[in-house]
Amino acid sequence: MSENGRSALSLLRVCVFLVSIVSVIAVSNPFQHQTLVLNPLPSAQALSWSESEALSAESTLLPSRESSSAVSVQLHHIDSLSSNMTPQALFHLRLQRDAARASSLSSLAAAAAAGPRGRHTTNATLAGFSSSVVSGLAQGSGEYFTRLGVGTPPRYLYMVLDTGSDVVWIQCAPCRRCYSQVDPIFNPSKSRSFKAIPCQSPLCRRLDSPGCSTRRRSCLYQVSYGDGSFTFGDFSTETLTFRGTRVTGVALGCGHNNEGLFVGAAGLLGLGRGRLSFPSQTGRRFSYKFSYCLVDRSASSKPSSILFGSSAVSRTAHFTPLVKNPNLDTFYYVDLIGISVGGARVPGINPSLFRLDAVGGGGVIIDSGTSVTRLTRPAYVALRDAFRAGTTGLKRAADFSLFDTCYDLSGKTDVKVPTVVLHFRGADVSLPAANYLIPVDTGGTFCFAFAGTLSGLSIIGNIQQQGFRVSFDLVGSRVGFAPGACA
Repeated sequence: MSENGRSALSLLRVCVFLVSIVSVIAVSNPFQHQTLVLNPLPSAQALSWSESEALSAESTLLPSRESSSAVSVQLHHIDSLSSNMTPQALFHLRLQRDAARASSLSSLAAAAAAGPRGRHTTNATLAGFSSSVVSGLAQGSGEYFTRLGVGTPPRYLYMVLDTGSDVVWIQCAPCRRCYSQVDPIFNPSKSRSFKAIPCQSPLCRRLDSPGCSTRRRSCLYQVSYGDGSFTFGDFSTETLTFRGTRVTGVALGCGHNNEGLFVGAAGLLGLGRGRLSFPSQTGRRFSYKFSYCLVDRSASSKPSSILFGSSAVSRTAHFTPLVKNPNLDTFYYVDLIGISVGGARVPGINPSLFRLDAVGGGGVIIDSGTSVTRLTRPAYVALRDAFRAGTTGLKRAADFSLFDTCYDLSGKTDVKVPTVVLHFRGADVSLPAANYLIPVDTGGTFCFAFAGTLSGLSIIGNIQQQGFRVSFDLVGSRVGFAPGACA
């Protein structure tokens, strides 16, 4: 064989060897994908509460159940109260609420970390009493609501459910100032179970800044919001009815003076971790456990739901410990230690980016009222770049609102996208594709549903929680994720 022939043969052998090496690497480290079925933006679904309304009528004739150790109710998205709007208009409104919600939660966390000097105090002082409690309902924090009976006999009202708030409250007659709601204002004088809380009661002292009516010697509450909205009135105990099951002696605010950009619900059912939240107040009865399942409204006709009681914790859930913030007991903090894209850990995303510091700054919370997951900016940029690297075959589209990674998928019925896994301490949560690539208009534009934040607080939003039964075990101090457990 000639010298040129031997050289060509050697070169061929080298090429075959390199191809073999590349093939071995590709097989051992495949870029994992999953299929995303492309569904359009969801329309607002018509409300249907026939069961609850029937129970409301029956409850005046039949005794309610008081001994039940578990209760479940359906949840509806707040868009259902705006059924006359187009899907695209609803989505724009949702993003506006979401931006305000995330800002409100971040401000509250920052104020708590700054200590007493950093806390916001409302300018409104009613009856010589003010409060530093801040929440996000006025900015649209309540994305999901249900219908509960209040009082005896029960009057059914729309109530927003919120894991980022503690105090339970409703609007009450007589109204000195009330915002518009769908149902008639609740009148406590027509309820046999309504009781004012005395000023010296331990329940009254649980409020951050309790007030006292000097004339009636009864407890007053005020919850204020970052935009100046507030609810103020009597702190009382009342009976709540969930689909025929009565829960007595629930401490709630009966608001006679309420102002702000509140959606048409009558009030709020606080599901936070603080002492006055509904799960904390009813812990002995419901074993300090509750869970919710939020369905993808564009792909499922099943209703979302919330469950209180021992059965709320799914046996198939993957659990991660709750982390305690020394200065803020409302939020559900967890340890996020990494994120994988396409089957590989994203370089640059490490636990230090999400750590809760000694004064309560930073950290990661699970929140039902925020839609889009926010990650600290360095973590988001690393995640976004890894996802872009796995979607080079998809046609890019212009940025949309807070989303900077969007694709033109018009004309397609499904696409392959990289897998995304959130690694919590002790629990790996593999997200369905619909939980991170979502439709944003009616023209086939889909965007990566994460965003960066300059705040130290990262928030796991409800889009990423869709399809999971998210279980909160307050005794075990843990939160669990069970995929496909929404039945």
